[in-house]
Amino acid sequence: MILALAGGVGGARLAQGLVQVLGADELTIVVNVGDDFEHLGLHVSPDLDTVMYTLGGVHNPETGWGRAGETWAFLDALGAIGGDTWFRLGDRDLAVHVERTRRLRSGDQLSGVTADLCRAFGIRHAVIPATDDRLRTFVDTDEGELAFQDYFVRRRCEPVVRGFRFDGASTARVAAPLAALHGSAARIEGIVLCPSNPWLSVAPMLAVPALAALLDAPDIPVVAVSPIVGGAAVKGPAGKIMRELGLAVDVTGVVAHYGARVNGWVIDERDRSHAGTIATTGHGVCVTDTMMTSPARSAALALEAIALLRTLGRR
Repeated sequence: MILALAGGVGGARLAQGLVQVLGADELTIVVNVGDDFEHLGLHVSPDLDTVMYTLGGVHNPETGWGRAGETWAFLDALGAIGGDTWFRLGDRDLAVHVERTRRLRSGDQLSGVTADLCRAFGIRHAVIPATDDRLRTFVDTDEGELAFQDYFVRRRCEPVVRGFRFDGASTARVAAPLAALHGSAARIEGIVLCPSNPWLSVAPMLAVPALAALLDAPDIPVVAVSPIVGGAAVKGPAGKIMRELGLAVDVTGVVAHYGARVNGWVIDERDRSHAGTIATTGHGVCVTDTMMTSPARSAALALEAIALLRTLGRR
């Protein structure tokens, strides 16, 4: 069994590649919930939904998030009566949030609700939230601490980042299906860190102690696909965050951030000049085209990551 840790558009695209080349009994996708929040009385899980919509083939290919063919009658009507519209909820998307909220209020766990929603979208592979417990990301900025969605959506990542806090992480347990997998006889072959934002998508998951322990296990190799290509983030504010935290905005900055937790790196052809430096730190390196411009490219990248992972596992 390979675990893939995913969040955001980059994570969803590599997850899409992984499900094309690995069977449902070979792959489990663990998704960030640090960006979950309550809005208009509804429980919204943006990263879970981005992964779910992508794997279900109903995502908006232009934005990478949200649903294709979305309509906005609810949001338009809400705005007309003076309601809060800064976070855009489309009509089709809204149905998911309503049903998720109903189930959670009835006592169901997020992992169980997610599994049922994924089945409804025809997804065979396991998609599991990092935790069923409450976990929320807060961003420390030059304007004070902001809740994640206030920073990311309302303020469009404009405030300068000083650090992060993951409320609830220290006592959070891994979601029940992942705990069952970890405690079963099934062997975790390795872990793939998708090219998700290391601070906004991956760090909240690694703040969950039991999940961090998996990455630190000496017998489980970890491969990461760099979200930085040619000195810039493929999508989102990762490059801006790196500059504000005083890190080099290139693949070596991401390698330094993860340190010894990652055993092998998949980097883009445009960063080939850094391969030697990364290799001298003891990391395995694969240089390839990491731009997932189509499902076929996502599958090709997934195969490269799996091949590197299995090479490390044989060492």
